[in-house]
Amino acid sequence: MLTSFIEGLLCCLTSKSANVVVPVETSEPADGYEFVEVKPGRVLRVRHIIPDRAVVEEPTGQGGSVSCKRKITVYRNGQLFIENLGDRASAELKNCPNGETEPNSTVEVELTDCGNSSPPVSIPEGRSDSITAGNNGATQTGAGGEAPAAGQTDQSQQPRKRRRKPKRTVVIDCERKISSCKGTHTDVALFFIHGVGGSLDIWGSQLDFFSRLGYEVIAPDLAGHGASSAPQIAAAYTFYALAEDMRLIFKRYARKRNILIGHSYGVSFCTFLAHEYPEQIHKMVMINGGGPTALEPSLCSIFNLPTCVLHCLSPLLAWSFLKAGFARQGAKEKQLLKENNAFNVSSFVLRAMMSGQYWPEGDEVYHAELTVPILLVHGMHDKFVPVEEDQRMAEILLLAFLKLLEDGSHMVMMECPEAVNTLLHEFILWEPAAPPPPKKESKARPETAKAQSDDTKASSEPGKVRPATARQTSSNGGAEEKPDSKAKK
Repeated sequence: MLTSFIEGLLCCLTSKSANVVVPVETSEPADGYEFVEVKPGRVLRVRHIIPDRAVVEEPTGQGGSVSCKRKITVYRNGQLFIENLGDRASAELKNCPNGETEPNSTVEVELTDCGNSSPPVSIPEGRSDSITAGNNGATQTGAGGEAPAAGQTDQSQQPRKRRRKPKRTVVIDCERKISSCKGTHTDVALFFIHGVGGSLDIWGSQLDFFSRLGYEVIAPDLAGHGASSAPQIAAAYTFYALAEDMRLIFKRYARKRNILIGHSYGVSFCTFLAHEYPEQIHKMVMINGGGPTALEPSLCSIFNLPTCVLHCLSPLLAWSFLKAGFARQGAKEKQLLKENNAFNVSSFVLRAMMSGQYWPEGDEVYHAELTVPILLVHGMHDKFVPVEEDQRMAEILLLAFLKLLEDGSHMVMMECPEAVNTLLHEFILWEPAAPPPPKKESKARPETAKAQSDDTKASSEPGKVRPATARQTSSNGGAEEKPDSKAKK
């Protein structure tokens, strides 16, 4: 602590940087690690593991298809209406918080911050075409409403009734084929992206677990983190600069079916890639990623202080991260931070990362347009991201599953590696049930042939015309009663 304070004081007096911004030296072997130059002078360390496995070109299971039909309407008064139109997407895959399925409905949400906004309100589908909730709680009647009694009343009420015009309307209508991704399939790749202050080492348990199962895994170090190069300009750490790095890494290692796993700030880069390459992203996992809001740097933040001051406060920041990022703060957690090289970045990089989190496109509409199946994992003791933000994310997304871990916090993948690995593996192997084959109408033909033979017998024997006709009528009546009895059930 005293050494950091003296270095920061010398920095302020000499107007020199207190940090030598260079890649962190790693003592790990080079096996499985690559250094990729995404731009001239911008080198990222990437851990890339291709395990030895039996080659299986195509998935063994048939999988299932999901109809993604959704209408998103944004109004100028700050309201967002999401109408789920897909039968299977909303009835079978979109789960409520209590585990029950949610029918087709229109969801109304406010385009505000997650902490100050009310939860979405579900409006029954039958009312969604005629009644729309206004910003002040008033309702507007559509074409099915009653006409006014007199023309004067209509003219007097017309100025008060302002028909809202949507600012933006997005219609999604596509079909996604979702199959199980086993480690023996060579067309599957798993990408792990860390957040601010982390490194690829925080995924150590996950990388070892899935590589042993036969999966190809890719985990990069963000610029200024781990053993990647750290430029000395703040513009190198904006969201768009880092997202471009992740896009180039993805294009380099992508397979036919790719699964993105992001943590905290890394979730935003996964969302960006899912929008850029919707056909190549098969599934996605968000770990403590927060709500579906656009990124914007905070004006009143400790990270806006000068670099030398942040360097003086670095021990305090590391202690605060340990306190808020872990459910327990013991020797084990401190050792995890040290071994996994977490929160071991220079104050210059940390300040530039927090100041460069500007991404206005990543709002609720941006997230609502995603059609990829998404697993949300949240540690209940997380003090950085409230659980309400992940709940709101699950409500906005089309195909989302929220899993809560009672013993985890923000660094849940390090605290509960077994539980996280199990959740991720189950989600990777998950596939929707295949639709049942169409029913064959082979039973109706013998009955028709039998009825025709009865008619032939009746015509050949004139003395038995009435009994045969009565029998034919009773058999037809029984055939008509069967569908009615099923409809009542």
